[in-house]
Amino acid sequence: MKKLRILVAVHETLIPPDSLDGYAEREIDEWRTEYDVVSHLKRAGHEVRCLGLLDSLTELRATIQDWKPDLVFNLLEEFDGIAKHDQHVVAFLELLRQPYSGCNPRGLMLSRDKVLSKQLLAYHRIPTPQFAVFPKAKRVVVPRKLRYPLFVKSATDDASLGIAQASVCADAAALRERIQFVHEQTGSDALVEEYVEGREIYVGALGNDRLSVLPPWEMNFGTLPEGQAPIATRKAKWDRRYQQRHGISTGPAESLGEPTLAALGRLTRRIYRALHLTGYARMDFRLRNDGTIFVLEANANPNLAAAEDFARSALAAGIGYDELLGRILALGLGYQAAWRAAEA
Repeated sequence: MKKLRILVAVHETLIPPDSLDGYAEREIDEWRTEYDVVSHLKRAGHEVRCLGLLDSLTELRATIQDWKPDLVFNLLEEFDGIAKHDQHVVAFLELLRQPYSGCNPRGLMLSRDKVLSKQLLAYHRIPTPQFAVFPKAKRVVVPRKLRYPLFVKSATDDASLGIAQASVCADAAALRERIQFVHEQTGSDALVEEYVEGREIYVGALGNDRLSVLPPWEMNFGTLPEGQAPIATRKAKWDRRYQQRHGISTGPAESLGEPTLAALGRLTRRIYRALHLTGYARMDFRLRNDGTIFVLEANANPNLAAAEDFARSALAAGIGYDELLGRILALGLGYQAAWRAAEA
C-alpha cells in the first residue's frame, strides 16, 4: 500500500503519547487501542496526525480542509458522551466527502441501537433470545412470553456498562430492581432478554461487499464462584485482577465441529448484511450444549488493540496486526459511499 496521510480521530481524553515509558499499566489501558493504531501506522511509513474530539466538529472540519488527509481512521466510540452519536460524526465525514475507516453511518445506527438491531434480526429469522424493552419512567409489565431467568442490560450502552451478576434475574422482584438500576445508572431504556446458558463465542468479520470471516473466539469464564452465571460482566471484561483471580481468559474456540463452524460463518454473514455493516465488526453468540446458536448482538468497529480479541483472531487467520490495519485502510478507501456515485 502506498504511504497515506491519515488523521486518527479519538476521544479528547484518549490522545496517546509517543512512548509508553513512564506510564502505569492502568494508565496505558485507557488509551491502549489508540496507541497501538497510531504507532503501527507511523511505523508503516504513513504520515499520521491524532485529533481529539469531545463535543465539537469545528476542528475536525478545519483539519480536513487544511491538511487534506487521504483517510480519517475512526476510533471514536461516542460523541459528547453519547454512544449512539458516533454515527453522526461519520455522517459528517460523508458530507465532507472524506474517506474514513470502519463502519458507515447506517450500520453504526442499526448496530448501536440494540433494540432495533434485534428487531431486524428477528425479521430476518436470525435466532436471537426473546426480548422486551422497558422504557424509562414507565411501569414494568413483564410479557408472559418471556421465561426466567432473564438478562437485563442497557438498550444503548456497550463495553458491558451496567452488566453484573445481578443482571441475571430469577424472579419478578429481582427483574424490577435491575430494570430500575439500568434506568438510573445508565440513563437508558432497559433491554431484557431470555438468558441463554452456554458458551460465549465471538466471530469477527472484515469487508464491505465481500466478507472475510475470522476464526471464532471464546470467553473462558474460569473458576467463578458457585452460583455465579458465566456472563461477560464489566469486571470479567476489563478488571485484570478479577480475571487473574478467577482464571478468566479469551482464546480460540475449540472443539466446535464443522457444522457449528459453518453455521457461525453463515450467521455472521447474514447479520453483517442485515445490519448494513461495512469495514469490520464482531458478532457475539451464545452456543447451547445442544448446538443451538443465538446471536446476542453485533459490534461495529470493535476494539482494535493488538492484544484484544479481534486482532488475535485475525492473527490466528494469518493476518498480522500491520496487515490488519492495512486491510482496514483499504476497506475505508474502497467503500462506495453515496458521494462517490454522485461524482461518477
